[in-house]
Amino acid sequence: MADAKREIERKYESDDSGLPDLTGVGGVANVLDKGLVELDATYYDTADERLAAAALTLRHRTGGSDAGWHLKFPVAPGVRDEIRAPLSDTVPDEIAALVRSRVRHTELVPLVRLRSARDVRHLVDADGALLAEASVDTVTAERLSGAGGTAQWTEIEVELADDGDPAFLDKVEKRLRKAGVRRSKSPSKLARALEQTGGPRPGSGRRAKPVTAGDHVLAYVREQREAILGYDPGVRRDVPDSVHQMRVATRRMRSTFRTFGTVLDRTVTDPIADELKWLAGELGVGRDQEVLAERLIALLDTLPPALVSGPVHKRLTTWATAKHDSARGHVVGVLDSDRYLALLDTLDAVLAEPPLGKKAAGKPEKVIAEAVRKDLAKVSRLVTEALDQPPGEQRDTAIHEARKKAKRTRYAGEAAIPALGGPARSLAKSMKSLTSLLGEHQDSVMARLTLRELSAVAHAAGESAFTYGLLYGREEAAAAAVEAELPGLWREITAGPSV
Repeated sequence: MADAKREIERKYESDDSGLPDLTGVGGVANVLDKGLVELDATYYDTADERLAAAALTLRHRTGGSDAGWHLKFPVAPGVRDEIRAPLSDTVPDEIAALVRSRVRHTELVPLVRLRSARDVRHLVDADGALLAEASVDTVTAERLSGAGGTAQWTEIEVELADDGDPAFLDKVEKRLRKAGVRRSKSPSKLARALEQTGGPRPGSGRRAKPVTAGDHVLAYVREQREAILGYDPGVRRDVPDSVHQMRVATRRMRSTFRTFGTVLDRTVTDPIADELKWLAGELGVGRDQEVLAERLIALLDTLPPALVSGPVHKRLTTWATAKHDSARGHVVGVLDSDRYLALLDTLDAVLAEPPLGKKAAGKPEKVIAEAVRKDLAKVSRLVTEALDQPPGEQRDTAIHEARKKAKRTRYAGEAAIPALGGPARSLAKSMKSLTSLLGEHQDSVMARLTLRELSAVAHAAGESAFTYGLLYGREEAAAAAVEAELPGLWREITAGPSV
């Protein structure tokens, strides 16, 4: 079974490769010599180095206290999440699954071998508690693919103790800098090894600045493709909010294909948009029910105990959790499916050879603004239609349609920001406010449907349906409040700057 650990560390270089005395720095009462450790790590990747291009490292390491398989995901500069699994001859299934969106059906092969002689010091406080581990690593790198190649270097590494304060590393760095030690230019040993033992890494060249409308749209599509790949491991690990964020990325990309149909040929992108719609739907299995249950439970908690009749809380909780485990298993199955992996391959192909439309070469200030204005006009029409409807199911449906179009316009505004600047940013912000308000209305609609169903089940079980009716009334009032607020918000939006 794989374990996860948050790793916060910094790497340094020094002309004399020495570690200065750190006693007294940030509460360091003693520096304990823990001796020399021999580490032997083989790093795996695809032949075209897809993991390295995404700043992921996968290694099989012996020596030290944490021998095993290690997969590291970048979180922030100097911060990585490390997934660990016991030693084995092949990549463990749980580790392989976490890189499947990058690797797909391509084989993982040994890429680089790093052997390190690590001179370890523990920085401890007056009570003997570990603050950080500092080490001087003498590294020998050997390229295992291509023409091969070797490199050697010495570096200093300082890793914060679990649950330590990152500010402590700033104090250590201040002392190191005074001693002539400087930050390493490479974010990891693997990155340095790849640089020094071979040619340029795939995808390491600097991307050209967007010039045309096509450049801008493709940059946004590329950003969403990377978000889908980036959130995939989190979904598999059940990391909070990862399903939602991956779902949003699929919707953003799908909306981009729809909005900018004159920039990217829709005869090519429409089938991809259909697959993105499928993926978003699969990611939503069980999630919408959880969110709705959280809303109803929070509303229930606002009621005085005297108004809660029967086991309402228990029934809501049971309803919320009934499908969680099966839904998660379903989603992971989707991410392992050939259909999903084929979608990722198709996205790669579209970005490698974009199906440029007739306006792709046009000026972004004109082409992108025109597309965004069309989306906004559709929102305006739908909002007006919704406001013209009397309260009831038809208005509920019209508001929901306006919400979907406003969300698409919000994504269009986000995509347009690099090209249009402030006006696009203002549009995205106003559409976010609109979708939030209309989303509250849709949540109320769905909550009322659910309450009717649950009240019927409770009644059939001989329980009181009083509280469900009370909650229904609260939700009905919440929807009415949204409908009352909508005209004012819409006037404010239409009075604002335009793209």
